Amino acid sequence: MIAELGNYALALSFAIAILLAFLGLYAAEVKQPCLIALARPLSYSLFFALCFSLGTLFYLFAINDFSVQYVVNNSNTNLPLMYRLAAVWGAHEGSLLLWVWLLSLWTATVAIFSRSLPDDAVARVLGILGLLSIGFIAFVIFTSNPFLRTFPDFPIEGQELNPMLQDIGLIIHPPLLYMGYVGFSVVFAFAIASLMTGRLDTAWARWSRPWTLAAWIFLTLGIVLGSWWAYYELGWGGWWFWDPVENASLMPWLAGTGLIHSLAVTEKRASFKAWTVLLAILAFSLSLVGTFLVRSGILVSVHAFASDPSRGLYILAYLVLVIGSSFILYACKGHQIRSRQNAERFSRETMLLLNNILLMAALAVVFIGTIFPLVHKQLGLGTISVGSPFFNQMFLIIMVPFALLLGIGVLVKWRRDTFIRLRQPVIISFIIMLIAGFVLPAMLGNREKISAVIGTMMAVFIFILNFYELIERIGYRHSFWRGIRQISHSHWGMVLAHIGVAVTVFGIAFSQNYSVERDVRMRIGDDVDVAGYHFKFERIENENGANYIGGFAKLIVTKNGQYITTLRPQKRFYTVSKMTMTEAAISPSLTRDLYVALGNQFDDGSWAFRIYYKPFVRWIWLGGILMALGGVLCMLDGRYRFGHLLKRCD
Repeated sequence: MIAELGNYALALSFAIAILLAFLGLYAAEVKQPCLIALARPLSYSLFFALCFSLGTLFYLFAINDFSVQYVVNNSNTNLPLMYRLAAVWGAHEGSLLLWVWLLSLWTATVAIFSRSLPDDAVARVLGILGLLSIGFIAFVIFTSNPFLRTFPDFPIEGQELNPMLQDIGLIIHPPLLYMGYVGFSVVFAFAIASLMTGRLDTAWARWSRPWTLAAWIFLTLGIVLGSWWAYYELGWGGWWFWDPVENASLMPWLAGTGLIHSLAVTEKRASFKAWTVLLAILAFSLSLVGTFLVRSGILVSVHAFASDPSRGLYILAYLVLVIGSSFILYACKGHQIRSRQNAERFSRETMLLLNNILLMAALAVVFIGTIFPLVHKQLGLGTISVGSPFFNQMFLIIMVPFALLLGIGVLVKWRRDTFIRLRQPVIISFIIMLIAGFVLPAMLGNREKISAVIGTMMAVFIFILNFYELIERIGYRHSFWRGIRQISHSHWGMVLAHIGVAVTVFGIAFSQNYSVERDVRMRIGDDVDVAGYHFKFERIENENGANYIGGFAKLIVTKNGQYITTLRPQKRFYTVSKMTMTEAAISPSLTRDLYVALGNQFDDGSWAFRIYYKPFVRWIWLGGILMALGGVLCMLDGRYRFGHLLKRCD
């Protein structure tokens, strides 16, 4: 009965989404106040219906109702409760229901925080979000329904959630990532609404910017958490593999980053209007492309969910419909919102334009490198692989000028400026950059590696010029302490985000070039030295869990005779799925990670170990967190408080 109630709520949400879409768009067109007033209540109703549907699925997993096929496939009585609940989105059907629920959450949030907008504009935006909901709810109901029963067969025990997903990362990572994906639907809806009316002004950009920032923050945190999860869970010691599904999350992030910068120009100078709308469409379109890649079965990945071609065909048709109609509308209406203002060659606008061009170039590299092998295979031309060397080399070429722009751009004034004014700080920064670029890498290795040198130079250049600009702004008109209080939240956020980029670049440069990896074979009592650290294998101990049997190796780590830490890498055998998993042991610090993965036992009683020394690897994720915090500070700026937004549009 509970499953049927969840299914009925899902069907009800489908009907509500249809009403919201067509009633909202029709009411906005004919400007009927009575019909327009229904848009917000319908948005709330859609959200509550999907809350009930998702809540029933949580309940079914909590009680292990094996009369539901989705519960059978992803749960059993030995699975800990927190993993049973996280299993709601641990596979294809539940992850789609989570996606739809988050879309309804964003829709309800827009309805709540849009009181200062004209009611017809709100109805149009909510109607567009309703249209998007129709497609995804239909996908869940007709191809991916999580409430299907197992009758007449009724298993007394379920299968198991993929052991790789039995981790706290599953509890946090998918909701964060999906919040970012789905969040771009709000900016997409406002962009489409602006195209439909042919109106886009600076007030529109000011209102759209916090929604863009919110989606970008969630996506940033989702990518950072996913990278960290892969690092410690997969046992390979890598934080990014250029996997197609990883690339699927990076593409909308790059488009969203460009959109944030473009919105700044539209808000400040009323320029880049058509480009801003195009980026808003592109960011959400790439989120849909990511959905297609993950759930179509077209690729093989540790992250991919589906293998049913019929689902992929539905998603492809939906993707073509949404993206195609959006670009057709843009082609027909884009000229009505085109900016007529021109900027000087050396100005903040030009710097941000070049910034966007480089971000789009990086996006093109990721898109081509991800899609081309898939297209090549589908055309029957054989299997080809585009691996890390291609992406690493192309990104290095693109990111060097990007770092220069990220440093110099913050010093350049709006509308018009001259390089002579910036000559002194730029030259000083170049000198410091060159010195640091050769000195810091040399301190960590016997030989300097070009990518480490370039990465260090990029990070130092970004940091110095952003710090210089901040000090200059603080002391421009006021004393130091009063000047600090005068800096806006938005400006603090920009500086923090740019410093986050520098920290991430530095972490990538050093962890990629100076990591040490050793595959060793040790018996109990043996020891080995790696990167100046002494690892002694003391013993093997058994350790069983609720749904697995296994054990761990105990290694004592010392350096120069001083105790550092004890590492306990694990090996687990999951009794239901019959899968063996490795749980790496990590000793973290700000400047290095010691990472040990336990391999198989050999006939002579020895064990295989993989030992890593990874310098500054945590700076990669620290930089991502700083970027997200920068976005949060920008959202806290007084200009973007919801109660004061867009009053000029009334």
